[in-house]
Amino acid sequence: MSKKSAKNPPLTQAATDSALASCTLSEAHEHDTEHLPLIDPLDGTRIHLADSRRERNYDYDAVVLGAGPAGEAAAMKLAKSGKKVAVIDPRGQVGGNCAHVGTIPSKALRQSVFNIINFRRDPLFSQIIDNHQVPLNKVLSKARDVIRSQVNTHALFYERNQVDVLHGWGSFVDTHTLRVVFDDNRANDKTITFDSAVIATGSRPYRPEMLDFNHPRVFDSDKILQMDYVAKKIIIYGAGVIGCEYASIFTGLGYRVDLINNKDRLLSYLDDEITDALSYDFRQMGVMIRNNEEIDYLQTFDDEVVLHLKSGKQIKADAILWCNGRSGNTESLNLEAIGLTANSRGQLTVDETYRTATSNISAVGDVIGWPSLASAAYDQGRNASAFMVGDNEAEFISSVPTGIYTIPEISSIGKTEAELTAEQIPYEVGQAFFKHLARAQIIGERSGVLKILFHRESLQILGIHCYGNHAAEIIHIGQAVMKCGHTLEYFVNTTFNYPTMAEAYRVAALNGLNRVF
Repeated sequence: MSKKSAKNPPLTQAATDSALASCTLSEAHEHDTEHLPLIDPLDGTRIHLADSRRERNYDYDAVVLGAGPAGEAAAMKLAKSGKKVAVIDPRGQVGGNCAHVGTIPSKALRQSVFNIINFRRDPLFSQIIDNHQVPLNKVLSKARDVIRSQVNTHALFYERNQVDVLHGWGSFVDTHTLRVVFDDNRANDKTITFDSAVIATGSRPYRPEMLDFNHPRVFDSDKILQMDYVAKKIIIYGAGVIGCEYASIFTGLGYRVDLINNKDRLLSYLDDEITDALSYDFRQMGVMIRNNEEIDYLQTFDDEVVLHLKSGKQIKADAILWCNGRSGNTESLNLEAIGLTANSRGQLTVDETYRTATSNISAVGDVIGWPSLASAAYDQGRNASAFMVGDNEAEFISSVPTGIYTIPEISSIGKTEAELTAEQIPYEVGQAFFKHLARAQIIGERSGVLKILFHRESLQILGIHCYGNHAAEIIHIGQAVMKCGHTLEYFVNTTFNYPTMAEAYRVAALNGLNRVF
């Protein structure tokens, strides 16, 4: 080792780094004349993003007329697909007829009546329950709470997805222009342009000209929600879904009900055994069912109404509820301006993608007719918008479960026995009567049945029909199994909670397999 190297040994890497850091820090202190910037939220400085959205030829990519289930589903799908969307609805709150005068209030009313019936039947409470008839308006207090909750919930959806909601009446000027009227004096009218539109204006009760619906004893399914007096006896004209549901409600409240049906049986499109069970329970509850009858004219007085039928019968009651058909809300849309014409019931015709004869205009929900269910309307609205944005998974809704909220409920999906017989398909039936189920016995539900129709060779499930308490919930188990392509054996090989109403599927499946040879 040389003397020079001995006197000045080389620096290690750590020593070098330390020396450099010391030098840098010293220089920083000598030359640092700036401090870190402080953010002051009060100084007005704001950071904005430049508008990177594409140039639009129209005010909106899409407009939706109607804020009910169909309109909401359509608007949400379009908004989530990146479209600028506006929804136009004449009500001051979203939700459409479904939330305000249709599904929500009637089902909330039905639930209140169902609770009253159960309390009156229960020996523990029957002594303390007032058996006097209850005004409908009093029972509706719960329904109004539900309506307000629904409105608030759905309003949040529009806000969260940045959908513009215009509370006014919309009418077409041409295929890309709408006029929105906000009040009667037309002072605040607004014209907006759009690329495509979805008509989801819903429906309203059909009102024949022979009836005076301004009379305080003449009602339709919308006006009945304003009834605030006790009617000892009420006539319900029309034995469809709405008529049967209100027959259950009024009978549950202690009213005498005459149910006028212009067909030979109730809800004739359902399974015969189900409708027979409903008819039997109705008569047990005191409902007078009059089949194959048609109105001739109606007399109205201050204290009563008298219905004259074409058969010559005369029926006197305190009020009449008209439940015979619905009309699409299309009369104020100025459809002529876009080359469309509604049928006699105000309904529009659509193709397999929900498009009308005008290519950039679609229609969904009650305004297109079948099946006129809120559940189907949601799916129709969502799929119509999916077709518009090119979603490959979009489909035309052709199979939906039927849900009828009578007391007890009715729900079904798939083929009926009559249809399978007509098509000459070899089927068999599996049944489970609720009175034999432990869960039904616990809750005091003695009426009801679950029917499973299946192919006797392949065991493929062809139809499921349920009548009884919670039928609208029970049906979805079978719907899921059918959708997944499982056979009847799925219910046999699956363990169900015990005791439950779902156990009816296992009982019905075993019952059906016992018939196969």
